[in-house]
Amino acid sequence: MDTISFEDFQKVDIRIGTVIEASVPAWSHWVIKLVVDFGLEIGKKTVFAGMMKFYKPEDFISKQFPFVVNIEPKKIGPEGDYSEAMLLAASVPAESGKEEGLVPGGDEEPSLLNLSKSVPNGTKVR
Repeated sequence: MDTISFEDFQKVDIRIGTVIEASVPAWSHWVIKLVVDFGLEIGKKTVFAGMMKFYKPEDFISKQFPFVVNIEPKKIGPEGDYSEAMLLAASVPAESGKEEGLVPGGDEEPSLLNLSKSVPNGTKVR
């Protein structure tokens, strides 16, 4: 495992956001488009999560998750959309899906991180 300095870790801005919209773009067979509210300081950001084989859009609506909000935007799909943050999730061995070919290129699937209680949008994770 590679290590990073504490100063490098401090550069990562992890915030809690609430998913206010979730949909599957017409061009997608893998990603879910999320619109996430990070509160007044940051506002709303679009995030694409490659989790469609494991979750449905409605699994995200009105739920809070941790996101890296200061990652460089990345163009996703043919329509010029950008993913402006990254949803954090645990990567766990796939118990199901391997047989059906649902796990692309491996045997892991994402497990969403849940908060023990609701917090204000934009709350920093430390």
